[in-house]
Amino acid sequence: MEKLEKLLEWGGAKREIAFLAISGAALLASIFDFSPFPFDMAWAAIILCGIPIILEAVVGLITAFDIKADVLVSIALIASIVIGEDFAAGEVAFIMQLGGLLEDLTVARARAGIEKLVHLTPRTARRILDGKEEIIEAGQVQVGDLLRVLPGETIPVDGFIRSGQTSVDQAVMTGESLPVDKSAGDEVSSGTVNMFGSFDMEASKVGEDSSIQRMIRLVQSADAGKAKIVGLADRWATWIVVIALTAAALTWFFTGEIIRAVTILVVFCPCALVLATPTAIMAAIGNATGHGFLVREGDGLERLAAVSRIAFDKTGTLTYGSLQVTAVHSFQKDISQDRLYALTASVESRSEHPLGKAVVRCYKKAAGTDPSVPEQFQMIPGKGVQAAADGEKILAGNESLLAEHHISLPPACMEAAESYRKEGCTIIWVCAEDRVLGFLALSDTLREDGAEMIESLKQTGVVPVLLTGDHKNAARHIAAQLHIDEIHSDCLPEDKLSWIGSYQEKGCQVCMVGDGINDAPALKKAYVGIAMGGVGSDIAVDAADIALVNDDIKEIPHLLRLAQRMMFTIKCNLTFSMTLNFIAIILAITGILNPVVGALVHNAGSVFVIINSAFLLKWNAR
Repeated sequence: MEKLEKLLEWGGAKREIAFLAISGAALLASIFDFSPFPFDMAWAAIILCGIPIILEAVVGLITAFDIKADVLVSIALIASIVIGEDFAAGEVAFIMQLGGLLEDLTVARARAGIEKLVHLTPRTARRILDGKEEIIEAGQVQVGDLLRVLPGETIPVDGFIRSGQTSVDQAVMTGESLPVDKSAGDEVSSGTVNMFGSFDMEASKVGEDSSIQRMIRLVQSADAGKAKIVGLADRWATWIVVIALTAAALTWFFTGEIIRAVTILVVFCPCALVLATPTAIMAAIGNATGHGFLVREGDGLERLAAVSRIAFDKTGTLTYGSLQVTAVHSFQKDISQDRLYALTASVESRSEHPLGKAVVRCYKKAAGTDPSVPEQFQMIPGKGVQAAADGEKILAGNESLLAEHHISLPPACMEAAESYRKEGCTIIWVCAEDRVLGFLALSDTLREDGAEMIESLKQTGVVPVLLTGDHKNAARHIAAQLHIDEIHSDCLPEDKLSWIGSYQEKGCQVCMVGDGINDAPALKKAYVGIAMGGVGSDIAVDAADIALVNDDIKEIPHLLRLAQRMMFTIKCNLTFSMTLNFIAIILAITGILNPVVGALVHNAGSVFVIINSAFLLKWNAR
């Protein structure tokens, strides 16, 4: 069904383009008085472009008494035909349909983000009943049921661990780059992934109350609450129709010349007004594409020009989302930092944990060689690893692993590690038998252009905000490096949604920049959503208005300035087109303009609008 809808949609677009091509050729033939038929070739444009406009105007008036720009266009078309000015009628119809096509091309296609979220919902669960394991539909799980989750499986419902230890990838909910260690008594959420150890859990929230279902509802509600910008021509249509009809009627009444009245209707036809916005948007979208942006919503740039705050997710947006070893600290005089690094990399070489993989990757890059393979290896879910190297039993992991082996940490060691934790680092303790050898500190790395980008944004008058699911220390450390003053940490998807809502209730329109599934509701809720298209999830991209395809965040200030420049261009277009129309009306009232000349004069406004908008294609603030 989805493929059929896309096919019909594309077929409709091709039909419009074909009709416009035929109409344009017919109008050229009419200008040069070439017609192999006993009627003016402009009738092709009237039929192909004019009739759809008239039908739409009639339907709008009858069903909802909705007065839009096409009402005035229809009046001008019919009036021109009645007095025999076929070329004027065809030319007006052609220009209006061209503007309509440009607007259609800026509208985003149907998005499948919510469907992809639904696919994240586990379909089955392992229920333990009377000591036996059975596979059931996830929807059949009841509160209080005992469930078993194996390594690599998605957790089917919300609950808490009854027995077992593991690490859970919670990126879908919090955006954190590291799995979180879990043990008995800890809460787990549906949609998150069990990384290593198996565990038994008790279901506490099922069905519509589960975390992943709440995420789906957040995305749906945020999308429904985002208002769409209405075209200026349609907003002013009622007044334009009243003024045009009044001027035409009074001119006919006082002069007795119907041709002057028709000329007024033709020159008042809002062709340039209709073209003013879509031509500028199309040109700006072309410019944005050249800077790595895919504009998915036609009015996304219009809304972007009005934002006063830009909220950033941390992991994968302001940072690379890839852990790096930032420090190696040895507490033993006989073990150098290089030796400790090599020993830890050797122990972790067979680990599947992201921390272990990061240590091995960074060591290979720094040393230019693979670490040695340990003699024995054991992974301890939720705690770390144990291996034999150089004839000794080596432990590498968290403090729980050390406590399990009755290894105490001296105060000096704790103080040294705490200084790194305050910077948002994760610590891997390394021990041999019963002595602490040292630790490795790992952290996500800031994008190189991050600080420059934030400073550039501040120069535009927009306030940057950090909105992240990471812990307070990590958030503060990154914010300090980037000079971001407004920080909101430990945010779940609903928290991000709440913060954006509170800003926008105060009249501060917010642009959200994120990359993960957990950012999807916030991207929908924000006045404008920008997704990192390279590292970001498909769901985040589907939820956003704009995607940054190459993840080059230094281009974000250009996009903001481009949106502001585009709105300036649109205002210039509107001012010029309305001024020209009023001058043409005065000339029509005095009889200086006839319908054909009036149509050509007011089309000069359309040409100006198109040329002025085209300058946006190559515009650059630098």
